[in-house]
Amino acid sequence: MVRKYVIGNPFPTEAVVQEFPPEKGLPEQVRISTDNGFELTCSLEDGDRVYGLGENVRGINKRGFRYISDCADAPHHYEDVSSLYAAHNFLIVAGHRTFGLFLDYPATMTFDVGYEKMDELRITCDRADLDLYVLDGDSPQDIVHTFRCMIGRSYIPPRFAFGFGQSRWGYMNEDDIRDVVRKHREAHVPLDMVYMDIDYMERYKDFTVNAERYPDFPAFVEEMRREHVRLIPIIDAGVKIEKGYGTYEEGVAGNYFCKNARGEDFVGEVWPGWVHFPDVLNPEAREWFGGQYRFLVDQGIEGFWNDMNEPSIFKTPEGEAEAKEAARRFADAPAPASTGELQAALRALPNSHENFRRFFHRVGDRMVCHDDVHNLFGYNMTRAAGEAFERMYPDRRILLFSRSSYVGMHRYGGIWQGDNYSWWSHLLLNLKMMPSLNMVGFLYTGADLGGFGSNCSRDLVLRWLALGVFTPLMRNHSAIRTREQEFYRFERPEDFRAVISVRYRLLPYLYSEYMKAALGNDMMFRPLAFVYPEDPVAVEIEDQLMLGDEIMIAPVYQQNMSGRFVYLPETMMLLRFLPDGRLEETVLEKGSHYIPVALNEVILLIRQGRALPLGDVFEYEEAVDDSDLVMHGFPGASYELYSDDGMTRMYDRPENRRTLHMPET
Repeated sequence: MVRKYVIGNPFPTEAVVQEFPPEKGLPEQVRISTDNGFELTCSLEDGDRVYGLGENVRGINKRGFRYISDCADAPHHYEDVSSLYAAHNFLIVAGHRTFGLFLDYPATMTFDVGYEKMDELRITCDRADLDLYVLDGDSPQDIVHTFRCMIGRSYIPPRFAFGFGQSRWGYMNEDDIRDVVRKHREAHVPLDMVYMDIDYMERYKDFTVNAERYPDFPAFVEEMRREHVRLIPIIDAGVKIEKGYGTYEEGVAGNYFCKNARGEDFVGEVWPGWVHFPDVLNPEAREWFGGQYRFLVDQGIEGFWNDMNEPSIFKTPEGEAEAKEAARRFADAPAPASTGELQAALRALPNSHENFRRFFHRVGDRMVCHDDVHNLFGYNMTRAAGEAFERMYPDRRILLFSRSSYVGMHRYGGIWQGDNYSWWSHLLLNLKMMPSLNMVGFLYTGADLGGFGSNCSRDLVLRWLALGVFTPLMRNHSAIRTREQEFYRFERPEDFRAVISVRYRLLPYLYSEYMKAALGNDMMFRPLAFVYPEDPVAVEIEDQLMLGDEIMIAPVYQQNMSGRFVYLPETMMLLRFLPDGRLEETVLEKGSHYIPVALNEVILLIRQGRALPLGDVFEYEEAVDDSDLVMHGFPGASYELYSDDGMTRMYDRPENRRTLHMPET
C-alpha cells in the first residue's frame, strides 16, 4: 500500500511513474512540521533497523549517522563524509514497525538516523515543498518491491556489458589501447571492454575525437570489434566555449544552455576550461544534448559513461574574482593578517552552493535556480542520452552509466560508485552499497575494482576482482599518476586470469538474475536480514550478501588474510573455483566456519536445495554458450535460466526462459 502526501508546491522530478491520489491529513507513522522549512521525525525502537539511501557511506543498516542528499564531486569517501555523488531519498524502517518513506525533493535534504538522538529519525530540508510517499508492507523486501513498481523498470544494458572491462585515466592513444587488448589476448585473460577517459577527446571537448591520437577512429573501433572488444568513451557535462566547435555553437543558437541571473549563458570551468552546461531540465535542450551522442554511435560506439555531472564546477568567473579580491586584501593587510577570509574564498571556488546559486534552468515558462533542483542534473543528463537512444535506436540496447544520479535515473542507465581509493575499506564499502543501490532501482552498478585513486597493491586488486566477478559492472579503473593496475603489471599474472575467468563461468547465472530482478522489480543483491529475518545472527551480518535466490557471497576484504569466517544461516554448499579451472564442492552445516581462500581463488555458497548453472571459461561474452551449461548444487534442484539475444529490447518473450534440472543423484 502506498500513500502520497503533497506538501507545499513540489517540483515535478518525474522520479515516480505510477499515479497516486494525494491523501488528506498526515501519515500516522511520522510527525511533520512545516513551521521552519520541513521536518519529519519518528521514533526508533531498540532493534529497529533503517535501510536505504542508495549510494552512501557506512553500512547497510544506516542507524547512528547523519547523511545528506546533496550530489557532490567527493572522491574522499571517508567514514565521516555525509554526501556522495547521488541523492536517493528512500529508506525503510524495519523492526517494531515496518514501513518505507520516499521524499521526492530535488535539493539538499538531511537524514539524521539516530545521530543526534539515538531513538529518533529526523529528516529536514529548507523548503516545505515535496511529495512524501509512505509505503506499508509485511517486510522490507515487500516494501522494496512496492517502491520499485512505483518508480519504473530498471535499465537493462546489452549483455556484453556483463563482461570484464579494463580502464585507466591515462590511455592516451590507439597504441595504448592496442597494448591492453594484445596483452589480454596473449595471456588468455578475458576482456570485453576498454574504457576511454577524457584524453580521447580533442582538448576535452564533448563529442569530438583527437585526430592525432585516433587518425581514423571508425576504423579503430572496427579493429577492436574484430578483437571482440568494445570501446566505451566518457562524456562530461560541460560544453567548451569555443567558436567553430559545433556542439557549442548549436547550443548557443538553440538557447539550450543554463543561464545566469542576467539571462546570459552561465559560465563555469571544468576540464576544457570555460564551459556552458546543457539545460537538461528543459525537454528541448535534453533532446538536443541526447542527439549529440549520435556522433560517436555512428562511428561504431556501443556504450558511454557520463561523468562530472553533479555537476562538478572547478570555479566560476565570479568566484575567481572574489578569491582574487580576498587575496589582494590579504596581501595588503598589515602583518600578522588573518587567513580566514582568503581560505573561505578559496574553499568556495570548486563545487560550492555559491556556484549552484549562480545559474538557472528554464522549466516551462519560469526560471528555476539550480540550487533548488541541484540533485536532478546528473539524472537528466543521463536521461537525455537514454531517451535519445530509445528514440534513435528503438530495437537496440546501448551501455550507459553515470556518476551522479537521483531516483528515476535508474530507468535510463546504471551508475558506478564514484572515484574511490585503493583502500581495503572501499572494497568493503563496495560490497555494502550493492543492496542499498538495488533498493532504489540501480541494478547495473559496481565500483572501480582495485580503486581509482591512490596506489594499489597486488593482493588488493585480486581480492577486489574476486568481489567484482559478482557485480553487474566489472571494471578495473585507476587514475593517472597512480600505480598502474592492469593484470600484467604484477607478478604471476596467471592468478588474475584464474579470478577474472570465473566471471565468464558465472555470466549465464548473473545475467539471468539481473534480468529477473529488472523485469520483476526485485533486488539482485539482498542483505541476509531480508532472507533470514528470524535469525538474530544473520540480521546483523553486513559483509555477506545473498545474490539471487541461489547463492551467498562472502569475499575476503582484509589485507594479509588467508581466508575469513563465514556464518551460514542454513546448510549450504561451498563452491570453490580453483586456479586450474577445477571446482571443489563441500557441504557445510549451519553455523560459523573459517574458510581459507587463496588469492587466486573465488568462492560462493549455494543454498540448501538450490543449484546454479555454470559454463566454460571464455575470453569474451560473445563466445559464452548458454546451451552447454552444467548445474552445480544440491541433487534434484532446478533453476530458471533467462537467456535472450542480449542486444534487442524483446525482454518479455516466454522463450527467453527455460528450466534446468540438477540430477537426483
